[in-house]
Amino acid sequence: MTVADKEHDARTEPAATATMRAIVQREVGGPEVLAIEEVPRPEPGEGQVRIRVAAAGVHAVDTDIRRGGGPPSMPQTALPMTPGREIAGTVDAVGAGVDAGLLDTRVVAHVGFLNGGYAEYTLAPAAALHVLPDPVPFPQAVAAIGTGRTAQYVLESAGMQETDVVVIPGASGGLGSQLVQLALSFGATVVALYGGEAKRDVVDRLAPDDERDAARFIALDATDEDWPRHMTAVLGDREPSLLIDGVGGATARAALETLGRGARVVIIGWSSGDAVRIDTDDIIARSLTVTVPLGRRIAQLRVIEERALAAVADGTVSPPVDEYPLAEAAAAHAAIEQRRQQGKVVLIP
Repeated sequence: MTVADKEHDARTEPAATATMRAIVQREVGGPEVLAIEEVPRPEPGEGQVRIRVAAAGVHAVDTDIRRGGGPPSMPQTALPMTPGREIAGTVDAVGAGVDAGLLDTRVVAHVGFLNGGYAEYTLAPAAALHVLPDPVPFPQAVAAIGTGRTAQYVLESAGMQETDVVVIPGASGGLGSQLVQLALSFGATVVALYGGEAKRDVVDRLAPDDERDAARFIALDATDEDWPRHMTAVLGDREPSLLIDGVGGATARAALETLGRGARVVIIGWSSGDAVRIDTDDIIARSLTVTVPLGRRIAQLRVIEERALAAVADGTVSPPVDEYPLAEAAAAHAAIEQRRQQGKVVLIP
């Protein structure tokens, strides 16, 4: 088929009766408000493409939006709606002003506030697309375009150095697992904390293959109250110089108390539901620097996305993914809220 033929097909295909399966939310509430329905298949407008979805990312922010919340910077989405902002798949149709050569191309995109990813087909601005190299699977691409770009930005903001000893709670999660791998790639020593035996296998798979590099990787069960003592036994005289915390609660507080003088604390969330408590005495006693990078406007976001995708393509990062069928979106949300996920949660239509 020529490019001209593709363009003709993309413009003239009858779609009045075309339908698809999608997750539809009609009210705010618990995971049960996410139901799969048969809905009209969308048609791309000017500057848009339609993607045949192969994988859709599920983010903790999605669960906030479902409950009627979300970050202050995020506008409230009118109901009914289909969630999902991280999408990978194949370009199926193009709108006016879009190069028809994109048809059948493997792509990934983060669509920001547009949503619509929990579906068999969705729309995305052509300008948001990244063409995927063949070695990158769709689920891993989804993990890179949203969570991966966050990991890249967090480590950049943290001023990661080869000499750092960094403590990362929640190392089995979608973001934590990528932070661990990236920090190791910097040459840092990483203390990877996970929440219970069920998550140990995920974290163990993050260990470097090279025996010398493996010495820089310390995996500890944060549900064991003695984990700080076990860490000290391995580190000896070295003290943690950086804490990247997205968990909060007692785990983060225990990690805070292990930090050496002049250490940095980077707060990126509190999945436990309780933010880590830091007061002036903590900061002064250890000369800590405390930062909160997320929530700022990120310059050169597309460059960071490209960097995250390149890290997956070259094997620097191999994001663990926790796959659910599209129809089980409610179960995927529940897993995130109950902190049972193992890697990046992804829906597969």
